Amino acid sequence: MLTMEEALKQSHLRFAAGEIVKGTVIEVRQKEVMVDIGYKSEGVIPGGEFDNVANVKVGDEVDVLIEKLENKDGMVVLSKEKAEFKKNWDRILQIANEGAKVMGKVKSAVKGGLIVNIGVEAFLPASQVDIVPPKNLQIYVGNTYEFKVVKINQERQNVVLSRRELIEQERNERRSKLLADMVPGDIRKGTVKNITDFGAFIDLNGLDGLLHITDMSWGRIGHPSELLKVGQEIDVVVLDINREKERVSLGLKQKLQNPWENIEAKYQVGQKVKGKVVNLVPYGAFVELEPGVEGLVHVTELSWTKRIAKPSDVLKQEQEIEAVVLGINREEQKISLGIRQLETNPWDQVQEKYPVATKVKGKIRNLTSYGAFVELEEGIDGMIHVSDISWTRKINHPSEVLKKGDEVEAQVLEIDKTNQRIALGVKQLSEDPWENIDKYYKVGDLVTGNITKLASFGAFVGMQYDIDGLVHISQVSEDRVDKIKNVLKVGQEVTARVIKIDRSDRRIGLSIKAANYTNEQLQAEQKILDALKPGEDLVALQHAFEQADEERARETDKAP
Repeated sequence: MLTMEEALKQSHLRFAAGEIVKGTVIEVRQKEVMVDIGYKSEGVIPGGEFDNVANVKVGDEVDVLIEKLENKDGMVVLSKEKAEFKKNWDRILQIANEGAKVMGKVKSAVKGGLIVNIGVEAFLPASQVDIVPPKNLQIYVGNTYEFKVVKINQERQNVVLSRRELIEQERNERRSKLLADMVPGDIRKGTVKNITDFGAFIDLNGLDGLLHITDMSWGRIGHPSELLKVGQEIDVVVLDINREKERVSLGLKQKLQNPWENIEAKYQVGQKVKGKVVNLVPYGAFVELEPGVEGLVHVTELSWTKRIAKPSDVLKQEQEIEAVVLGINREEQKISLGIRQLETNPWDQVQEKYPVATKVKGKIRNLTSYGAFVELEEGIDGMIHVSDISWTRKINHPSEVLKKGDEVEAQVLEIDKTNQRIALGVKQLSEDPWENIDKYYKVGDLVTGNITKLASFGAFVGMQYDIDGLVHISQVSEDRVDKIKNVLKVGQEVTARVIKIDRSDRRIGLSIKAANYTNEQLQAEQKILDALKPGEDLVALQHAFEQADEERARETDKAP
């Protein structure tokens, strides 16, 4: 039997602050619970310390920790949570060493993480909640998970947890198993984890694989987001495995047959096909005939006659068109298409429409240094070479006698169907005056004409029948002439004597000073002229014209 002294001592220990005692619920209020612990006054416990205060009933027994034996109201201050914490702390220390796994229920979200009840309150940092830190921590409150104890501070009596480490560990185990079991050709279920410009990363339940954009579809794809969405579940084919680097290449289109495998059976050369323009480039247009099968219409195959600079001038993206198959290369997965082949090639009828020697009319479409292009009909041009403009005149550039937009008449000289060329001539419409030059001019004839060009060695005179003659500087006057421009002007009318005709080289020599010569004087002058060196030949018209043009160009360059 206890003595009075022992009983008082035991009673004092039992009801000391920091002690755990049993109590009985005597009243449940809205925000607190009244508990009788057998002390001189009742104790009060905040309602938030119960999982659900609505489930607490009068008569329930609870273990409580005495925080104060008496507050300002004379009541005992009790804590159910602290009693549980104190009871559980030693147990936690035994079973939850650092690195151990424990089950716990998320109690609340706080700044920087979550409070988890594992028997005692523990802290779960936001960075350790999941592999990707969540944006909303509230979704975890009230849920029970398994955690790893990463740190215990006995002095402060706090515990730090990690859920992320367990998830990563589990993923690593699954990844190792997947890499060991997986072989190329396997079809695996996965979830789209991330989408980039070049493809998508697929979560294969622990292992990420890359699904490249080129392996998504046999058809053309501008961006992976056209086919996939984050979170979408798909079946993929394992294409390649690098176990050392833990990389897996995946495919989606490989689940379907390659449309190029039997391409020759679907499309034959000469066949008419329909398709959609999917890409326009400077050299042609790509046309989708079916998913994964595209053909190229080269810019030269767009029209027989129109000069198309780039495909976008006549075609539009997404436009539905018809074309003809020109060629198939299964190995390189290429199909050549043509649009102009849908119509008859007008050049096939050119020889019938414009036979050689036919007279034609057309507008000058363009002038170049070597000739003039004449439009005979839309897309069909003929070219008049500069040498076929005049029988008699030396023409350096077509613009000397022709203008863009002028309508001209010409004769068909030659047709090159293969290279789609028609050669035309203007001079062929008239007789070549040099064929019968004796009818027009004889040595000794007096002629009248206008000065057309001046050169250092003489002047050119335009005569009848569109023929030019050359007056050498020595044949201008009996007096010595140093500079031809001092005595003659372009446009000036002069009378001269024909002193030489070279039919084979189409050259006529004139003399102004010999206009009043007798026959004897003319014969003497001819002997002098015949004795001149070739380079000084006053009737070397071809070279004279060229030299005159060169001198004129030099004078133009020197002009201010």
